[in-house]
Amino acid sequence: MIKLLLILIFPLLFLGCSHTTKKYNERHYQTILCDELDGKMEYVLKDNTRVDCLTNEYAIEVDFAKKWAESIGQSLYYAYMTEKKPAVALIMDENKDERYFKRLNALAEKYQIKIFVIEK
Repeated sequence: MIKLLLILIFPLLFLGCSHTTKKYNERHYQTILCDELDGKMEYVLKDNTRVDCLTNEYAIEVDFAKKWAESIGQSLYYAYMTEKKPAVALIMDENKDERYFKRLNALAEKYQIKIFVIEK
């Protein structure tokens, strides 16, 4: 009887917590940024790779902060392929992800990559 009660109640404990810590996927943030910048989402290049957001000025790679290193290569490649300026939109939790921003920023200055910061 106790086992059955625990099986029924245990999942309910997490159900009540889910609404307070809503997490969004990358696409959610990509959509908001691209709409705000009046860009084209998921722009397909001739090699079938996709730019997360292409604007008149920038080829933007949108990534969570921990993927900062990947985002540099992608943004540079997309910029090369589209003849736009490279940009990274870094999705970050200001308190936890500052170290990733610093790493990205050091190389962004050197390689002229625009950084957009999206707060979670």
